Amino acid sequence: MTAEVSFLDEELVCSVCCEIFKDPVILLCSHSFCRSCVQQYWEQKSSRECPVCRRRSSMERPPVNLVLQNIIESYFKQKCQSEAVEKTELRCSVHGEKLLFFCEDDQEVLCVVCQTSKKHRNHQLCPMEEAALDIKEQLKTTLEAIKEKLKKFNETKKQCEKTKQIKEEFEKLHQFLRDEEEARLAALREEEEQKSQRMKEKIENISKHISILSDRIRKIEEDLNNEDTKFLMCEVQDPEVLSGVLIDVAKHLGSLSFRVWEKMLHIVTYTPVTLDPNTAHPYLSVSDDLTCVRNTGVRQQLPDNTERFYPCVCVLGSEGFTSGKHSWEVEVGNKPEWTIGVMKESISRKGKITCSPDNGFWVVALRNGDQYKACTSPSTHLTLEKKPQRIQVQLDYDKGKVSFFNPTDMSHIYTSTDTFTEKLFPFFSPCINIDGRNAQALKICPVKVSVYKL
Repeated sequence: MTAEVSFLDEELVCSVCCEIFKDPVILLCSHSFCRSCVQQYWEQKSSRECPVCRRRSSMERPPVNLVLQNIIESYFKQKCQSEAVEKTELRCSVHGEKLLFFCEDDQEVLCVVCQTSKKHRNHQLCPMEEAALDIKEQLKTTLEAIKEKLKKFNETKKQCEKTKQIKEEFEKLHQFLRDEEEARLAALREEEEQKSQRMKEKIENISKHISILSDRIRKIEEDLNNEDTKFLMCEVQDPEVLSGVLIDVAKHLGSLSFRVWEKMLHIVTYTPVTLDPNTAHPYLSVSDDLTCVRNTGVRQQLPDNTERFYPCVCVLGSEGFTSGKHSWEVEVGNKPEWTIGVMKESISRKGKITCSPDNGFWVVALRNGDQYKACTSPSTHLTLEKKPQRIQVQLDYDKGKVSFFNPTDMSHIYTSTDTFTEKLFPFFSPCINIDGRNAQALKICPVKVSVYKL
């Protein structure tokens, strides 16, 4: 094979540039050259003659030598394949022979010379292919163990992230309390400074009055001793009684904890429903505060637990209801498709889901941007005067009612009446997201918290 390649190397070389032919052309004298080589040669000679036999050529543009071109292409293809084979063949670094055997005692690959050496005499040898299969099986087992560890690490990481998030939320509250403490202490210091200054000014004023009064007393005493009646014309004033010089303790300590808590309402939000990420389809992304859900179109690596929806693109609220009245609002914005309502706890989360009261769902939905419907059997078409940006869900468990409203004007959308016998969970589906046209999130709206003083 090597000799054959060497022979071809010599026969496929252009006699002008001494390299393998590139775009070979043939002259009337049957000699072949690279097109660029023969053109440059003719330009230098100012005549069209063969660089080998000097025969003149009548053709300004010689034709391509197709046979030679095909041979060159085949040659390069064969050469590449030969080089690839040589690269894939593993050879002994000592003897240069192909590695064919595997020594199980020394865990080394051997060539035919190595296997006869004293070092590996009486050792357990096997063909390298068999050893590769055994090692592959061992690697598979190890890989499974590594995957299991990776899964546990990911679960631990998520748990740590949740712990970190909880700590961050508490740190916000702690920071607020620290800031409030500093503000109140600063106000106390300011009042103390102001009243200290006022007290200082009063003391100076009193000192002046004492001095004046002392002089008057001395004169009066002198007048009394002289038995004069001028002292009757002297007017003696009582010293001024100081007021407002004490720290206003009630202002700083009165209902302190309540007033701080009242101010905290500005930084604290409350949503009557939060989402349960353990029920979310792998395509769904739930926000850190558990109030938003969107379909990313990208599948996440999540445990396939029984609570998780699949293949239905849904998520449930974290808390179910077995009695009483409950209400929450969902911001739907301009999403072209969504489904919102409540679902029975016992419904299987796996497999295809048909939303209807018969199947344990009391929901309304939007499809294709303008088709509103109540998911009944068959579905009930809904005509809405305005396109709602929010949907309010009202659940009266005891009366068996699930009602839907547009909270902007509280216009009624639909009410479903049934008998509830088990726990109901808030149900949300942002639906499929094709080409990003339905990527907007469903968001549970916060409720304004108020303080009433009775």
